[in-house]
Amino acid sequence: MIPDSLRQRLETTDSQQTITWEGREIVLFNQPWGQLAIALTGAQVVHFQPAGDQHWLWLTPTPAEPPATLRGGIPLCWPWFGGERYADESPNRQGPFHGTARLAPWRLDGVDEHEEGIEVHLSPEERLHSQLNARLVVQANARRLHVELISENIGEAPIKTSAALHSYLAVRDAYQCRLEGLAGARYLDKRHDFAESEQQGTLAVRGAVDRIYHSNHAVMLDDGQRRLQIAKEQSDSTVVWHPGPAALNDANEDAARGFLCVEAANTRLDPVWLVPGGQHLLGTTITRQPAEDTA
Repeated sequence: MIPDSLRQRLETTDSQQTITWEGREIVLFNQPWGQLAIALTGAQVVHFQPAGDQHWLWLTPTPAEPPATLRGGIPLCWPWFGGERYADESPNRQGPFHGTARLAPWRLDGVDEHEEGIEVHLSPEERLHSQLNARLVVQANARRLHVELISENIGEAPIKTSAALHSYLAVRDAYQCRLEGLAGARYLDKRHDFAESEQQGTLAVRGAVDRIYHSNHAVMLDDGQRRLQIAKEQSDSTVVWHPGPAALNDANEDAARGFLCVEAANTRLDPVWLVPGGQHLLGTTITRQPAEDTA
């Protein structure tokens, strides 16, 4: 799902342009390999569609007004995930849920165009943390979408962080989805006070789910019409989330059934310790697989 007003602007874009949409600055790419849209608030990929295919990411049809966050695409959770505020610098550790990166203005540092696709580089307009820097790299072509969130410790002491690439994947019906590749993985169930369990076989989504799987393997999302593989780098946590029938302030239940979140993350299961001068790359790669692929 992508709102018609944004789709129309994409379809009339010749190569690249920056627009204001729903009160947000969005960089649009419409090129022979496909389409890409990135919101400069939060460096949030909000749309990706390879040529000849449908969109791979979901975006709410009823976005909340700024300064509220934009639901959909791939929000950045940094320098902490959820309530795990290891790197929170506020006196009472009451920083925003999922960190400050998704609320901050980012700048477009460069676009490297080549015959098959593009590579986009972004960084925050202002420092978001006294001891940490962040930058984002997005690679897109007709076969895959790859996103890298790079953290660097610029301070003088080690620091503990968590993060996530909170991918909203577009599906036919979330309640009919299956996730392969998690069998045997231990997980924390956030809907049951982080109770620990083990995944038995394929995960069939039939309603609300909020789990952190201790797994670094790629997973396959099958919604009955297409199969998307979600691989990752330097991540031992896979977060699977859908609100079920619970009301969202910016999407009704029917609209929300059009997404399932499958996230590459570093959570309480695998927080990252960065030494002074150290870097960490959290990456996710999304590709479409043939229907007959059983990998």
